[in-house]
Amino acid sequence: MRGRIIKGIAGFYYVRCGDRVYECRAKGVFRKDNRKPLVGDWVEMDVLDESEALGNISQLLPRDSELIRPAVANVDQALVIFAVVKPQPNFNLLDRFLIMMAQQGVRSIICFNKLDMDTEGIHREYRRIYEACGYPTLAVSAKQGTGIEALQALLAGHTTAVAGPSGVGKSSLINCLQSGVVMETGEISAKIERGKHTTRHSELIAIGDGAYILDTPGFSSLGLFDLEKEQLAGFYPEFAEHERRCRFGGCAHIQERDCGVKAAVAEGAVSKMRYENYCLLYGELSRMQQREGNRKQRGGRY
Repeated sequence: MRGRIIKGIAGFYYVRCGDRVYECRAKGVFRKDNRKPLVGDWVEMDVLDESEALGNISQLLPRDSELIRPAVANVDQALVIFAVVKPQPNFNLLDRFLIMMAQQGVRSIICFNKLDMDTEGIHREYRRIYEACGYPTLAVSAKQGTGIEALQALLAGHTTAVAGPSGVGKSSLINCLQSGVVMETGEISAKIERGKHTTRHSELIAIGDGAYILDTPGFSSLGLFDLEKEQLAGFYPEFAEHERRCRFGGCAHIQERDCGVKAAVAEGAVSKMRYENYCLLYGELSRMQQREGNRKQRGGRY
């Protein structure tokens, strides 16, 4: 039988075949070949006990895509959810996520939740900033149901990895998108305006119109992996049209004179917030590369 892994917990894989979900183990041959089934994988399975819905995964079918973080298969886009307020969005974290998805060839949609709490209309500025960078961006209210139809239209026909920090209403929003699995929701800590982590494992959920959402555990920090500081500007698409004004080839847009990107920031053509995040991430990557260079030099002395 052919099915799709919707959840994996402690060595058990839950495979949906039609309307039925089977609890499966993976054959030892996968371990010998250093292959591990992932949530989102299409598989062939053998039924061991129909009445108890037990089976064995016998074959992993070819993947269209594979993400490293989160470790999932056959995802073709990502939905990153932040709250407009409570908690205030961490844009450095948002930019890190966008870079991480772009590194893996997955397009990102940005969703600002808790529109009902946005008394000052600040979501309009947030959307303007990221839409100018080419990202589909929308604002919704899971509590009031505002914007849910527009979000469903963006998800239709896709398998979408859903991620965001704790406390932004991610599970509440997922509950608005489907009627089967009810995700546990957490409350916000009044002291630190941070939510409890309510997602403990990745889970694939069918939401109709050929669409699946893959809920992943909340994240609070993301390191940049396999990225050189010289590559970072390429992940800020709004820089591209201004780089031709840079005086020096290979301009890092940090301390150089006559930099087109810095001029665009001063003119308001590039978001100051986005540029400041770029500078912070560039500095982080520079320090990482310096430490790695020092480590290699010390290793060469012995």
